[in-house]
Amino acid sequence: MMSLSILVLFLVIMLLGVPIAVSMAVSAGIVLWWFELPLSVLAQRMVNALDSTPLLAVPMFIFAASLFNASGITGHLFDLVRLLVGRIRGGLGHVSVLTSLIFSGMSGAALADIGALGGTQMRLMREQGYSGEFAAGITMASATIGPIFPPSIPLIIFASAADVSAVKLLLAGVIPGLIITLLLMAQIAYMARRQNLPRDTIEVSLAILGRKAVVAFPALCAPLILIGGLVSGLFGPTEVAGITVVYALFLGFVVYRQLTWRLVIRAARETVHSTASVLFIVGAAALFAWVLTIDQVPMLASEFLLHLSDNPVALLLIVNVLLLIVGMFMESIAAILILAPILAPALLAAGVDPVQLGVVMVLNLMIGLLTPPVGMSLYMVSIVARMPLHRVIAGTLPFFIPLILSLLVVTLVPDVSLWLPNLFMR
Repeated sequence: MMSLSILVLFLVIMLLGVPIAVSMAVSAGIVLWWFELPLSVLAQRMVNALDSTPLLAVPMFIFAASLFNASGITGHLFDLVRLLVGRIRGGLGHVSVLTSLIFSGMSGAALADIGALGGTQMRLMREQGYSGEFAAGITMASATIGPIFPPSIPLIIFASAADVSAVKLLLAGVIPGLIITLLLMAQIAYMARRQNLPRDTIEVSLAILGRKAVVAFPALCAPLILIGGLVSGLFGPTEVAGITVVYALFLGFVVYRQLTWRLVIRAARETVHSTASVLFIVGAAALFAWVLTIDQVPMLASEFLLHLSDNPVALLLIVNVLLLIVGMFMESIAAILILAPILAPALLAAGVDPVQLGVVMVLNLMIGLLTPPVGMSLYMVSIVARMPLHRVIAGTLPFFIPLILSLLVVTLVPDVSLWLPNLFMR
């Protein structure tokens, strides 16, 4: 009865236009008061949810991404990739994907990638004859690599919620991130032939390429340092986040000399704003999930799923459908924190590795960023590109094919997620 009450209240409050995090906190508070549970639990559960070492990495990765952007590093990376692949047909689409892959090794968030790279990418594509729909679609689709490839903020959140090794989860995202990259580039190549997409007009020579490679090399080392630290076992996710911030400051002040203290303060303010939003969602979702837990919803859900099937692949496919639907209506971090404790017990009992489950769940919810009515990538690209929402949605449709194929590969082949963590963390 308690769980039904909180779900109904949550839906009613959310439909009134209240933000999702506030809807979860308010509905949980009303249920606690109605069923005469101590209201002190409100503060206790929310604070306990934030008392997590892996979560310390979240604000530092957000800060590092802001510093990289303020230092002009993203521009150097974009120019280098453009010189390498821009001249092939549909080249700027490939540039968008590869730049997102490299920048994802610094940011860990889809919206950060769109904010740092989206405006430049879409403007260049439209200037060179690409349709606005194609430019918007590939910008959003390539941004889904960020939350899968390390450092991934959603994977760190899942690690905290499901009590799984954050290092294993971050390593597990490397190969799926590369698979998404390759399939997106294959889709672009197909569309380039069918639609006769233009080639980039940039001038390319060995001298220009060599100079730009030298300039961009320090920036390219950032994801290598991050992944190398995780693989070697020298650093955990929190330490790597701190080192990434220090490296971003070093590049900005010493190497590229474009960073000023005013820009650092601005990046810090942006980080505080973004971190406050993320952690408020974490606290509210933890309280919401606790109410469901004391009403034994995870146990009932586990029994129901195991009654449907005890085959791990079948259960993962069922969960995929559920998560794709949830991703259409709920913010991804909130969905992870609520659903991970509910779905994990049944899948673990059926033999699904929690590391694979984390990658599957995050990839599902990142695809949800491209689906109406709540897909945040849709609204962000619509604002950045100054394009009506219906045109942005139309641009995403062809790119659902490689994203869904990537999801099926990660779901049906466990070693795609597990091989690298098992190799380095036996």
